[in-house]
Amino acid sequence: MRWPQSKTSGSVIVLSLCLAIAAGSGPAFSAEVNDYPTSARADYVFACMKSNGETQDNLTRCSCSIDVIASIISYDNYVEAETVASMAQQQGQIGTMFRSTVQAKDILNDLHRAQAEAEVRCF
Repeated sequence: MRWPQSKTSGSVIVLSLCLAIAAGSGPAFSAEVNDYPTSARADYVFACMKSNGETQDNLTRCSCSIDVIASIISYDNYVEAETVASMAQQQGQIGTMFRSTVQAKDILNDLHRAQAEAEVRCF
């Protein structure tokens, strides 16, 4: 049995398939984006929700935020930046070293740019 087709049904199917293929090939599905371990993503979302409120809306926004960050910087760079940020909070010579070197500032700037982009896209 043949189903009746309208003129637009074929083009709608083609458009739907194109959109599905495009969605699957975007950065959210690339190997680079998925290099963050689930536990690291969960830690980020948990801390984000503690800071912004423990609501369903913030769960969505915080999850979006770590996905955006992961699309911008690699997990290794993220860990490095989080380490620098933590060490920069220390008092004395160690903290000063992590606050004042060009390399440390560059590492933190990359993280801050990724966080700013996540803020714009998700919040």
